[in-house]
Amino acid sequence: MRMRWGRSTSFSETGDLEERNDMNIFRNLFILGRPAAGKSEFIDYMKKLTRDERASLFHIGEFEEVDDFPWIWEACTEDDKREARGEARLYSEHTEEGYNLTVPKFRSSQMGKFNEAILKRASDENFFKTGTLLIEFARGKDDGFMDSLSKIDLSILKDAAILYIDVSFEESYRKNSARYKKDEKGSILFHKVPDKDMYGFFIENDWKKITYGKSHGYLSVCGVDVPFVSMPNEPESKDDAVLKERYGSALAMLWQLNSGKR
Repeated sequence: MRMRWGRSTSFSETGDLEERNDMNIFRNLFILGRPAAGKSEFIDYMKKLTRDERASLFHIGEFEEVDDFPWIWEACTEDDKREARGEARLYSEHTEEGYNLTVPKFRSSQMGKFNEAILKRASDENFFKTGTLLIEFARGKDDGFMDSLSKIDLSILKDAAILYIDVSFEESYRKNSARYKKDEKGSILFHKVPDKDMYGFFIENDWKKITYGKSHGYLSVCGVDVPFVSMPNEPESKDDAVLKERYGSALAMLWQLNSGKR
């Protein structure tokens, strides 16, 4: 199984830090949203901060990240190999822009891999003394956010919070096209969800339904109240001051909710 782990700093580089309870940092932080909503850009922003800035301003420690794009991409490239052998493709169709998934609930079927990866990391308590795990994915109408979150192990959900990066479908579509670099179409930052998949799958999702349109609160998942904040991410900005305020306000509210559930 191939996983994508991006790391800000290795644990061995952190030195004599305070225990996580004194650092006020999230343990499992889900970063959710539409394709190209700004999830990867948010993570990239966090990578550029010092350890102390990230912890004090955003409640994120030394972090690692896991998302399902590499698993989905791998399944699609395995389909290419099947097709080359004269066999039927199982999960996808190939287009000039990338891959359309042809199995409606394929994305949510990958949640077992999230559990495996997260629980494997959770076995190292040293990481979580100063670390935060960022868990990223997008969902649409056929296998929504609730369908996927309900497949997450309860031990993960009990110490989790959700930042939903909120943009309209029109903004998601625009940024999805703008970020595309053909030579790097297999990368996290520069791949493109093909138009057919955008209109067929991602034009709608269940986030506002399952949160009752609230901007923040607690989302009940399998009996666990998981704090969430929906952070508006329009208009797009690359200004550091704007992003600092946008991210900081959302995560401050999320930390307040996270602290309130304990």
